[in-house]
Amino acid sequence: MNFFVLMITVFAALGGFLFGFDSSVINGANIALKEFFGANDVQLGLAVSLCLLGSAVGALVSGRLADKIGRVKCMMIASIMFTASAVGSGLPLGIADFIAWRVLGGIGIGIASIIAPIYIAEIAPESSRGQLGSVQQFAIVIGIFVALLSNYLIVKTSGSASAVCFLNFEAWRVMFWVEIIPAVLYFVGSLFLPESPRYLISKGMLKEAGLVLSKLGANVQEKTASIQDSFKNQQKTSLKDLFEIKNGKKVLSTVFIVGLGIAVLQQFVGINVIFYYGTMLWESAGFGQDKAFLTSLISSGINLGMTIVAIALIDKIGRKPLLVIGSIGMTLTLGTLGICFFCAADGKLNGGNGILALIAANLYVAFFAATWGPVMWVMLGEMFSNRIRAIAISICGLAQWMANFIVSWSFPVLTGENGIGVGPTYMIYTAFAAFSAFFVIKFIKETKGKALEEM
Repeated sequence: MNFFVLMITVFAALGGFLFGFDSSVINGANIALKEFFGANDVQLGLAVSLCLLGSAVGALVSGRLADKIGRVKCMMIASIMFTASAVGSGLPLGIADFIAWRVLGGIGIGIASIIAPIYIAEIAPESSRGQLGSVQQFAIVIGIFVALLSNYLIVKTSGSASAVCFLNFEAWRVMFWVEIIPAVLYFVGSLFLPESPRYLISKGMLKEAGLVLSKLGANVQEKTASIQDSFKNQQKTSLKDLFEIKNGKKVLSTVFIVGLGIAVLQQFVGINVIFYYGTMLWESAGFGQDKAFLTSLISSGINLGMTIVAIALIDKIGRKPLLVIGSIGMTLTLGTLGICFFCAADGKLNGGNGILALIAANLYVAFFAATWGPVMWVMLGEMFSNRIRAIAISICGLAQWMANFIVSWSFPVLTGENGIGVGPTYMIYTAFAAFSAFFVIKFIKETKGKALEEM
């Protein structure tokens, strides 16, 4: 593998790290924030999930922005948003401005979540595109792990998320400020990244594109001609390009519907409940605060380890088989988790029931991390043609973040005092996991080994 390609992939994936960190750091601060703001379950759900609406906005605008100003400049904009959000989230005057800072960070997450798959897919060779594309998800899970690890260490040092930790500031504030370090590093790293050759060629900058392609180890003349041909006779991309004519009627293209489907289903299986509310969930189920933080950290570690497995397998056995395996595994483990909470006395997990729930939860994370976690982002980066890639991924990203919002906002409501309970909520996620298996078998086409210009 070209070392230059690997290095720029790693730097581009810093956006994924911040995506994971920013979206999960609130896990350890949930209870402290609820106390600090005097918030109820609905307000807490909004404080956590409205960030995701910002992500949806960021995802929606990122495609057009990337086509207008380039992939690298979008990364710089996202890094500035991450930095500002990290500072402001630790200094809120009330719940309203806290949400505003989180939404700003969410916009950064949305931009980073779309730009990295586009950029990596456009600079990676076909033979290793799956592995390099998976680096984005690997960075996301590292970000999640580091967020939960830093939360755990901060709480271990201070005693609780509400206790004074640093310069007379509460621990939960420091949790948010840790993000400033990688956010600044992301900005500095983006200053040295080359622009995508496909973007440069689309703007007629053939000389600059040639220089980048030569560093990527590609045959410059052949690759330039191939990319130029994929843009030939094409007008400015618009939403109408996502439609096709079938039986005399204008309908959404099949490939775009499939992209929407995998984007939404990746969230409707409920994975981010583990990473947004895991600490609060385990604490409410009878675990002490230390054990609840540690349990969330262990789940994140498994997420990290199994993503490495996905990177090793994705270009060997393909995208579709991994998705099927993941769907079946998640259906079984989520179903087990739901039954454990159904059987819990007064919502408390005790003895063998608690152990089984922990095993099921961590196996669920393992199946997701080895399959749907990275594969969805890889496929979105490569399944669309050069013509519609940026705009199609943007809309799919919007759908993914909206699905994330629905799940994240609804969880504390569904499991609260007036909700249906944790057990039934997990059975809803089980149903979506089962449906995802059918969806993959019926509609997904393998993209392994195909050039982007073939899509």
